[in-house]
Amino acid sequence: MASALLSSANAREAVPQISAVPCTLASQLAARAVQALLDEAGLTPKPSLVDQRGNGAHADLTLALMRSSARALFPCFAAIATACGGAVPSQLLREQLGVIGRRGERQMFAVTDGANTHKGAIWSLGLLVAGTALCKDGDDPQTIASTACALACYPDSNAEKTITHGARARQMYGVAGAQGEARQGFPHVLQLGLPALRSARARGMPETCARLDALLTIMADLGDTCLLHRGGLRALHAAQCGARRVLSEGGISTARGMAMLLALDAELVAMNASPGGSADLLAATLFLDSLTRASEGAMIARDFHGDLELWKD
Repeated sequence: MASALLSSANAREAVPQISAVPCTLASQLAARAVQALLDEAGLTPKPSLVDQRGNGAHADLTLALMRSSARALFPCFAAIATACGGAVPSQLLREQLGVIGRRGERQMFAVTDGANTHKGAIWSLGLLVAGTALCKDGDDPQTIASTACALACYPDSNAEKTITHGARARQMYGVAGAQGEARQGFPHVLQLGLPALRSARARGMPETCARLDALLTIMADLGDTCLLHRGGLRALHAAQCGARRVLSEGGISTARGMAMLLALDAELVAMNASPGGSADLLAATLFLDSLTRASEGAMIARDFHGDLELWKD
């Protein structure tokens, strides 16, 4: 189980339909957001989430559908960045972005035939795209997150009044949810996801292992409303404890850590529960990471190779 290299399974996903878009700041930010979603979707193996092995706990989703959904959101993210040009956080801008975000949701549902692939990601990544476009120093994750937080704290008077699964879970279990995460300045991204990703890289771990460990670090602490909606506190505790066990064994780059990850995967699939909120925040982590790495001269959407067939027998 441990040593074969996967030749291309987790290589960077291309975004071919944006090749003719002018190289503007808005198109660059939209491309990075889409790439973050593609990278998160293809990352394998993830516990109970759609990946290259299958659909996890999501009977209505496939990897192909996740990829189509991510690519379809390029106009939404580009419009968000464009709306922020020369602006400052304000009630008016927040409501303008709300209109764009809901338009993006409709486009997502049209592509997925009604399946919710990226509604949470439209919120989190949309705000971070906006924060980047509003910042003078767009490569500073803390500044971007703080700006996104300022936007998120304005109420959207035009928002739909429907109570979502996430809102219901927030009310029932007293967790922050995606809305609270943004209004707190994305602490699970800045304080957990990014540090875990960069620490793993600094230790020489393959990129895939670094990204999976970042996901597990987020899972170990997040009050994930997707887990709570689908499996209640039992599922949340199983996910958090399972993620901590994997990390305590050195992460998925170790044989025991990988075995524990696969056991967690089986446990959550049996509960029909999945850490969708954590996956959205991993995508947000990868987006902010791409900005910093680009400023350091690295490729934004880079190919990477890792010891990804660790999960295969």
